[in-house]
Amino acid sequence: MNQETHSTTSTKPKVGIFVDVQNIYYTCRESYRKNFDYNAFWAKISHDYDIECAIAYAIYRGDEKQSQFQNILRAIGFEVKLKPFIQRKDGSAKGDWDVGITIDMLEQGKHLDKVILLSGDGDFALLLGHLQHQYNVPCDVYGADKLTAEALKQSAEHFYCINDALLL
Repeated sequence: MNQETHSTTSTKPKVGIFVDVQNIYYTCRESYRKNFDYNAFWAKISHDYDIECAIAYAIYRGDEKQSQFQNILRAIGFEVKLKPFIQRKDGSAKGDWDVGITIDMLEQGKHLDKVILLSGDGDFALLLGHLQHQYNVPCDVYGADKLTAEALKQSAEHFYCINDALLL
């Protein structure tokens, strides 16, 4: 037998997936009145890439329905990172994962061929530029078209508008 027959090394590029769960949930609900289909997304990405890491960043409220959803994400293959929901005295809420996502993307990005971000938050535009210029790691962004910051779309190698194929 030749060497190629025994080879189990994949020739697919290595990718990391980073999901701003709250952003994707609310922008899909607002734009499409539907939920994002994480299974369809995983199938699409895993067809073309070796998924080296996949992290979903969510807020923990102690809610049973959210816990079930987070378990579904884990079953698909995502690592779920949770932050407590904080209700401020003035009634506003806090549950921002931007710094955590940024740190993980910088740490993981150095070892990947591509990064995929699911978010519409324009604050990530600077991060995407940094990954491209410092590590030569391109980033694709998935988001709801009208609710994704123009700066984020411009900083991505490819912007993919979430469409019916990725909605439930």
